[in-house]
Amino acid sequence: MNAEHSLLEFPCAFPIKIMGEAREGFADAMLEIVLRHAPDFVAASMEMKASSSGRYVSLTCTITAVSQPQLDDLYREISGHTMVSMAL
Repeated sequence: MNAEHSLLEFPCAFPIKIMGEAREGFADAMLEIVLRHAPDFVAASMEMKASSSGRYVSLTCTITAVSQPQLDDLYREISGHTMVSMAL
């Protein structure tokens, strides 16, 4: 399968889960990245859940994905951020 083919049909609702340490500014930094790649994302729809220990937090942002390159670029930027432990 080459980079131009995707199993997704666009546009589609696509949830992105971002996990990292519970630090001040984490959610704001991730929101800034998401909005850069999906300007129509509604910030108030971001779901945030703390781990049982409170040390980590997961954010779920369901964007309207318009292309595979958009998702690739978004994941690349999120995964490369120093505050991010994992992105799914």
